[in-house]
Amino acid sequence: MGAIAGDVTGSVYEFNPTKNYGFELFDSAMRHTDDTVMTVAVADWILHDRALSPDTLASVMRKWGRRYPWAGYGGMFMRWLISDDAGPYNSWGNGSAMRVSPAGFAFGSLEETLEAAGISAAVTHNHPEGIKGAQATAAAIYLARTGGTKDDIREYVTGTFGYDLGRTCADIRDGYSFEVSCRGSVPQSITAFLDSSDYESALRESISLGGDADTMGAITGAIAAAYYGEMPDGIYDFAFSKLPDDMKAVVGEFEERYCL
Repeated sequence: MGAIAGDVTGSVYEFNPTKNYGFELFDSAMRHTDDTVMTVAVADWILHDRALSPDTLASVMRKWGRRYPWAGYGGMFMRWLISDDAGPYNSWGNGSAMRVSPAGFAFGSLEETLEAAGISAAVTHNHPEGIKGAQATAAAIYLARTGGTKDDIREYVTGTFGYDLGRTCADIRDGYSFEVSCRGSVPQSITAFLDSSDYESALRESISLGGDADTMGAITGAIAAAYYGEMPDGIYDFAFSKLPDDMKAVVGEFEERYCL
């Protein structure tokens, strides 16, 4: 739900970007997007495929994506979604990072987390930058939920993936704009978490950078939920209310198994 609430909150700011930290958190036009659909798909895969087969993941992603074809997928992903035979298309986009959060919550070791994150990316985003973005996000979530400090997360992500986490959101904000690459949005999303003091401030830092707001909200929100261990009830309940019953069922099953 940390990722889903970030997606829902960011949904109205994706194509109407804001640099205002005090933006409206609750708007009737907010909804879940492709970020949520594919996050639920990855959660469904982890819950029900012990072998973590890439073929099974592709099938599950297509099942959910075709159920919600209006959710806002990119053009290349949509072509992949409607073809049963399409393989990965070497994408370096942030779609791999937006959906990876269940991998950060489900496993007992960093090695297992990185393996699952790599698989979750590579069914479509098999470019090294696409895999890196997913693994960096999942690693940050894993470290956050297992007692890592912000310095631990910064050091690991910088040392392992080469992302620049030395700037603050204030440094980034003025010159930043919409960016869909992993390299151009994942480190910025992690920085928003590092600059935060709680879940809500993490979303505010991330979305007010003025970039790919729903995806960056999903990335930042997942790490923040893992680190702070809680979300404000109002944000959780609002985002959960935006989900259809089939997604609520997967979220409930995943949280009961891995997050309680």
